[in-house]
Amino acid sequence: MDRFADRRFHDARLTPGDDVVAQQLFLYRNDLLFSPVFDRVSPPLLRWVADHRGRLIAIERESSRFRPRFAADPIGFGWRSLLSDADRRTLLATARSSDRPQALTLSLRCADGHARWCMIRMACVEGAGQPRWYGTVEDVHERHDRDSRALAAALAESREHYRSSVDLSPQVPWTASPRGSIEEVGPRWFDLTGMAPEKALGTGWLGALHPDDMQRTVAIWSGHLASGAPVDIDYRIRLRDGGYRWMRARASARRDPSGAILRWYGTLEDVHAERLAQTALTDSEERFRLAVQSARLGIWDFDCITGSRTWSDEFRRMLGLDEHQPATTELALSLVHPGDRDRLKYMLEAVAAGTLPPHFEATLRVHRADTGALRWIRSTGWMTRTDAGRPLRIIVTFRDITEEHDADERIRWAATHDPMTRLPNRTLWQASLEEMAARAQAEERTFGLLLLDIDDLKRTNDSMGHDAGDALLCAFAQRLASVAPADAVLGRLGGDEFGLAAPSLTNSAALERLSATLIDNVRTPHVHQGRSLECGVSIGGAVFGVHADRAEDLLKAADLALYASKGAGRGRLTLFQSTLRAQAQQRSSMIRMARQVVAERLATPFYQPRIDMRSGHVLGYEALLRWHHPRMGVQLPGTIAAAFDHAEISVALTGQMLDAVLVDLQCWLRSGLDPGRVAINAAAADFASGDFADRVLSLLDRANVPTAHFEIEVTESVFLGRGADQVGHTLQHFSDAGVRVALDDFGTGFASLTHLKQYPVDVLKIDRSFVSHIEQDAGDAAIVDAIVKLGGSFGMEVVAEGVETAAQADFLLRQGCIVGQGFHLGRPQPVTAFSPPKAGSQR
Repeated sequence: MDRFADRRFHDARLTPGDDVVAQQLFLYRNDLLFSPVFDRVSPPLLRWVADHRGRLIAIERESSRFRPRFAADPIGFGWRSLLSDADRRTLLATARSSDRPQALTLSLRCADGHARWCMIRMACVEGAGQPRWYGTVEDVHERHDRDSRALAAALAESREHYRSSVDLSPQVPWTASPRGSIEEVGPRWFDLTGMAPEKALGTGWLGALHPDDMQRTVAIWSGHLASGAPVDIDYRIRLRDGGYRWMRARASARRDPSGAILRWYGTLEDVHAERLAQTALTDSEERFRLAVQSARLGIWDFDCITGSRTWSDEFRRMLGLDEHQPATTELALSLVHPGDRDRLKYMLEAVAAGTLPPHFEATLRVHRADTGALRWIRSTGWMTRTDAGRPLRIIVTFRDITEEHDADERIRWAATHDPMTRLPNRTLWQASLEEMAARAQAEERTFGLLLLDIDDLKRTNDSMGHDAGDALLCAFAQRLASVAPADAVLGRLGGDEFGLAAPSLTNSAALERLSATLIDNVRTPHVHQGRSLECGVSIGGAVFGVHADRAEDLLKAADLALYASKGAGRGRLTLFQSTLRAQAQQRSSMIRMARQVVAERLATPFYQPRIDMRSGHVLGYEALLRWHHPRMGVQLPGTIAAAFDHAEISVALTGQMLDAVLVDLQCWLRSGLDPGRVAINAAAADFASGDFADRVLSLLDRANVPTAHFEIEVTESVFLGRGADQVGHTLQHFSDAGVRVALDDFGTGFASLTHLKQYPVDVLKIDRSFVSHIEQDAGDAAIVDAIVKLGGSFGMEVVAEGVETAAQADFLLRQGCIVGQGFHLGRPQPVTAFSPPKAGSQR
């Protein structure tokens, strides 16, 4: 190799004209070394010159460090044997392409049988005659090896990077031919579907599609193959476990310079979670839409950024607007009731200023645009804000609550008014009274209060029916309203009780004038279905600031006065006095003592005989209540008289008396004594439960006391109380069982012939008030005579009570009354003080 490299330009091979070439080689030496062609290359290298035919005519060794020793002499066309056929063609093609072609790295065969990489640079220069090629050969074998190894490493890293990217990517890459036939598919396809990648090629991948998605997917894919537009489609593929999962396929085409599709490149991405979330969102939105529609909600959507407003179709229908009318503030304000317009205007201004709270509610009255009908609309709004706190969006729902509002009003009215008289009930009236008292106290004023009770409403119900009683209540309410002051607050407080409070009634005189007018007014008979209904009224009155300084105390004062009016004979006004409070306290004291009597079982019977005044024989006894005071001894029932009007205590006292009487009767009968008939008093409260007769008869049976020895004694008030039908049933039950029924204090109340015919009464007891003056008062004598004859007409036994003198007894006998009871005939005594006659003896 060295022998070729050592030749100089004056080599004998040079023609005479070639010395010029040698000179030119030296002239161009620096230019070639540092020209752009050679890219500032540095030795070791060889310089060479070739003619225009490619014949190497000169060669110079630049550096002794040039290592290659060629396998043949390169002069002339010998260089060709140093190159492979492919490299030779490359060199010639490169030389023809340009006067200063790119450098080439080619492999040259060396004398040791190996090839060595060299870089060849060249340039064509026009000389005196034919052009010449000037060039260099640079030994780059070591650098080429380094570069090759680096390139190989880089290529290997690139391939590993690609493999890892494909293996680790959640997507499945794929390619397809211009006609859509799958050519390659990533390894994750097998992991997902269990289908071998080679089976997915062509159209095999369609076998993994969900049947419901097949037609749609093929149609879309075919359309994009025809248009060349990018593909983006979702479909479900079958997984290894047989389930399906939503995937997203996206692809784009690679084209040649003419625009023809060379290949499709795509990916398959798992979007199952996103699809389920989107489906859930869609379902949620659909449910919301259906909920809004079913709830008949109107929607007002305000974009705080753009200021645009949107009204839903339901909201427009709610307002009576068509779809073409714009959603403007002016239109909304024009439809709102004037009383609510300022409130809506404030809300709209707050919206504009961004000062509304995140959640707000309002109820507005709106006139429909088409009919003008007034509707109640409830609005509920929500505001969203940006992270900086700026209002972003306001959504307001509207619901027509007119029917609900009307129903609420009806319910509220029903809860605070009496449906029959349409007056406020006790709850509303008392609340109004408290408000009136608060104002009066703040302004240091007075006002008057009247409590009114219709007299004998029960008698009207019993004699003429409840429809007549209801008509009487309504008529009384109308007459009360007709005479009441304009500022009066009226109310039905329950049953037959009414209330009236008015700021204009400032003193007792005003209450008296109004009461007198009302009493005269209601005395005029009421006509119901052609029948005349009589009505009286008892009234209790009090003045705020005079009789009480609180509404509660004022009501108590008027109630005490009303109680006094009813006790004094009814049909009158009683104004509150301090003595009434003392009486009330006395009644409370009586009730407290009565509770003690019941709790400690202090009640005991005293027996007063019922005598045949002709012979003096004992016919029976009346068991009278007495009770033992721990310090004062035996007490009369008058000391606890108020307790007999208290249902609970009254029933308990009857029970204690009944237990004691049955024990005494049982002892007498076991001892062979004959007590005759023993009467026990029953109050109206005893009949309220409906099982009074059953309880008493059961006790008689357990005590082995025959009903022939027992008598129930009632007053006329039992007939006139509530549940008269129940009283009649109970008394009939007693009568059917053999228990006699006695009517006590006959003539003093309101018992009528109707009651005597209606109820099973066996005994009439003449009240002591008629007997005490029978000798001096002709009227009393006439009443006694009438009662005796009346009892005889009905086949009833007549007993005179309160016989205290022999003269009274003789007078009664002359009137035909043979049975008496009183101190003259025998005082009440405890069971230990006497014994009934022996059974079978003359009574």
